[in-house]
Amino acid sequence: MTDLQIAKEAELKPISEIAESLGIDQDLLEMYGKNKAKIPLSCIDHEQAQKSNLILVSAISPTPAGEGKTTISIGLSEGLNRLNKKTTVVLREPSLGPVFGIKGGATGGGFSQVLPLEDINLHFTGDFSAIEKAHNLLAAVIDNNIQSKTNSLGLDHRTITWKRVVDMNDRALRRIIVGLGGTSSGIPRETGFDITAASEIMAILCISKDLTDLKRRLGNIFIGYTFNKKPIFARDLKVAGAMATLLRHAIKPNLVQTLEGNPAIIHGGPFANIAQGTNSVIGTLMGMSHSEYTVTEAGFGFDLGAEKFFDIKCQSAGISPKVVVLTTTIRALKYHGGCSLKSLEIPNVDMLRDGLPNLEKHLENIQQFGVEPVIAINKFTSDSDEEIELIQNFAKVKNIRCAVADVWKKGGEGALELAHHVLEAVNNCQTTFKPLYNWDMPIETKIERIAKNIYGAEHVDYNSTAKRQLNQIKDLGLENLPICIAKTQKSLSDNPKLLGRPKDFIITVREIEIASGAGFLIPITGNIMRMPGLPAHPASEWIDISDNGEIYGLF
Repeated sequence: MTDLQIAKEAELKPISEIAESLGIDQDLLEMYGKNKAKIPLSCIDHEQAQKSNLILVSAISPTPAGEGKTTISIGLSEGLNRLNKKTTVVLREPSLGPVFGIKGGATGGGFSQVLPLEDINLHFTGDFSAIEKAHNLLAAVIDNNIQSKTNSLGLDHRTITWKRVVDMNDRALRRIIVGLGGTSSGIPRETGFDITAASEIMAILCISKDLTDLKRRLGNIFIGYTFNKKPIFARDLKVAGAMATLLRHAIKPNLVQTLEGNPAIIHGGPFANIAQGTNSVIGTLMGMSHSEYTVTEAGFGFDLGAEKFFDIKCQSAGISPKVVVLTTTIRALKYHGGCSLKSLEIPNVDMLRDGLPNLEKHLENIQQFGVEPVIAINKFTSDSDEEIELIQNFAKVKNIRCAVADVWKKGGEGALELAHHVLEAVNNCQTTFKPLYNWDMPIETKIERIAKNIYGAEHVDYNSTAKRQLNQIKDLGLENLPICIAKTQKSLSDNPKLLGRPKDFIITVREIEIASGAGFLIPITGNIMRMPGLPAHPASEWIDISDNGEIYGLF
């Protein structure tokens, strides 16, 4: 059965019943049909949230199709609920880019899903659309201001850093010219589009604590300079209030349910290779306010989403996980051991063994933060007993808890072993979370700390553009912001061809974007793009809808 077929056969509970299980009055919900609702921010209880046990799900370096962090996150929450532990899973919202591209949606898979699948993956409650509109409103106001004769701030159009966004993989929009068509159509200039998941508005929404904080951060967005070299921010254009108004519903987290009828909160959707890669602070705190255990995930490998989760989100929100579940697949380890993508389903113990250094490095990275790792082997039907045993023996030698999670096939039942390991790790927790760096460190020191300690780089190099931008950031007084590195997810390095556990490599920073509203700096490395492209045969080729409105081909 496909994921969609499994989802369609499920009998969903009324969303009011899911809210009741969390202790949230159904009269407080903002309903989006029978199976989706938004929860008001007033339902966050900061004192209660500090009592919840936060569990982060991360992964080793993935194959192009991903290794199932969301599937493991959902399955673990199901398993914990089966053990009578009040648990909520908190996830990111899917972007239409991957849905119609190569990775698919973000609702899990098999018998470990959040529902309703079609709605969550296709527009959901309109959060992405609101973010897109707020972002592009600022872009329109900027171009209107440089065109204006009576309301001009004297903005030098050559210095404008703000692009436009669209929630689609569209490489043709990476670099464009706007303002063509004569004097009435604006001033011609080069700009481009990013995907909505990479928008600073997305980052702001996901890091904000409330509506007041959201408006402040929107006003802090850096735009560019005047011809007199004066920095211009969104607040100077008097647009932050209108942008916040467009986001008034999007800031509220979304409540849905798992396949087994347990609560799931889905809110925000930044990618981890080009943004912070975690769901919203508000969504996480909402889950923690109403649950004994809160399971959340961070995008791509630990080197990307989880590092940013710890160094940006945890420090901003004052939270820290008790345990990190490291999603591991045999196919990914074989891939990092030199196996071709076409041969990943063929048992190969030797290549699996050669790929173990990638797992080893991610485990070391988790321990650097003072948090205990638990290995979750996300079981695929092609995995052999000998291959599974190899990873289990590796974990035993390293004295690290390890469980086989057959959640795709068995749902919560397939996560019971993992759930027991997580509970033991939480109950025996004797370590204290510590960030990798202090925000007040020099920018270069923070970048170097991540590159050397997490990626394993020998050195960090900066091209001329990045060096100039470093000086610009220091002149703006923004050097005390944390770091959100944009880097390929395919390798621990910035070169996607360096698989396994590469050593003696150099990380090259080619430019540094200022996300002063979100409150971090974005060093861009290698050939990473903030507007992905579609594959030769995108998933959209198989998606269709029947005459009676039934969707098919969606996973």
